[in-house]
Amino acid sequence: MIDRHKGLLEVSEAIAVHRDLTELFRDLAQRLPQVVQVNFVALSLHDPERNVMRLHTLQANVPADIVGGHEEPVEETPAGVVWQTQQPILVPNLVDESRWPKVTGRMQEDGIKSICVVPLTTALRRLGAMGFASLQEGAYGEENLEFLQQVSKQVAVTVDNVLHHQELARDRDRLQLLLEVNNAVVSSLEWQELVTRIASSLRRVIPHEAMSLYLHEAETGTFRRLALNFPGNKGLLQEDSEVPVGDTPAGSAFLSRKPLIFQEEGLRRFNSETARRLLAEGVKSGCCLPLVSHDRALGTLNVGSTSKEAFTRADMDLLTQVAGQIAIALDNALAYRQVSELKDRLAKEKLYLEDEIRTERNFEEIMGDSPALKQVLKQVEIVAPTDSTVLIQGETGTGKELIARAIHNLSGRRDRTFVKMNCAAIPTGLLESELFGHERGAFTGAIAQKVGRFELA
Repeated sequence: MIDRHKGLLEVSEAIAVHRDLTELFRDLAQRLPQVVQVNFVALSLHDPERNVMRLHTLQANVPADIVGGHEEPVEETPAGVVWQTQQPILVPNLVDESRWPKVTGRMQEDGIKSICVVPLTTALRRLGAMGFASLQEGAYGEENLEFLQQVSKQVAVTVDNVLHHQELARDRDRLQLLLEVNNAVVSSLEWQELVTRIASSLRRVIPHEAMSLYLHEAETGTFRRLALNFPGNKGLLQEDSEVPVGDTPAGSAFLSRKPLIFQEEGLRRFNSETARRLLAEGVKSGCCLPLVSHDRALGTLNVGSTSKEAFTRADMDLLTQVAGQIAIALDNALAYRQVSELKDRLAKEKLYLEDEIRTERNFEEIMGDSPALKQVLKQVEIVAPTDSTVLIQGETGTGKELIARAIHNLSGRRDRTFVKMNCAAIPTGLLESELFGHERGAFTGAIAQKVGRFELA
């Protein structure tokens, strides 16, 4: 009993000095043999999203060809059964155990003869299971089961803290990603630059090799690959190329308006040149997300990986948020392009109509076809481009001001203000002062200087 108390104290010491689970279990594999027969210590965690048990770490104190990272369905591993039932499992001799042939077969390859698996559970949640294995038969019984369960209870708190810290860090990284995507969307006007920036930020959170942006073109019923970020590709996929909608993962996501995760086997079922090129580029898994804005599907955001099962449901949820931001930017860009095209069209139509008006009637404010008027307008066209002073004569109401405006509109001064003045309303003694700013005789030749082009008589 004293040795077991000492063993629990050593477990507490190991927990206190380690925050890395692999290092913690490596230390436990060295300390526990002082109290109980242990050659291997394993940590198996339950993945709630995929409902599998993953061998997170496996440490030994004897020479062994250890391989971790295995994933098995819950029912096909002793750790999964323990996680489900919350009851420990003792197997005194693996040779006689037939319930989990795949897992026990790997154990026997390492020389394991007996195992003990106990629940790894805190007051808040079930985490998985902790396994102890020995190279001797019958190494575990009821007499040391309680001690191993106490060890598991202590380790469970540490594992829960580490996992909680990792979850917080992952949430922080994902929020940071969404902020970076938002900054990229509002600051990048060129699609290739936008996709490159988003892919660079996304790879820190969701590892992948390829990202592309598809725009659906209603006129042709196909996709246009607006941008592609695929470093190290073989060149089979090209930017700004046409991609069919049918028989492609992107097309399925676009038509259903639902995210799609596909694996290599599913990709082979698409009978299209695009799918064949993706396979040739080594893509083994991917995720396609529809770009929907104001209940209108605009295209898709596509992410691919050369690794199998690279994308989880949580990854898809994050990518859906990224796609939502890109969809807003794409919708705004398309609206801006449409407005620009309409503006350019209106400007061209305006120029055309103005040319037509000039062709039919060179003087917008003067209408008439009499020979006398045509002769006057011909003189206006002659004198307007020059800098000569013009004297316009005629009775009241004959349109002298209209002729003056016509000369101004055809002159080089047409962009400046046309100023009219009623000379008849100015007293004779003040005329020179109003026009020239001085009295008669102030200096020689003052009356001869000009301040304007027109005298209205």
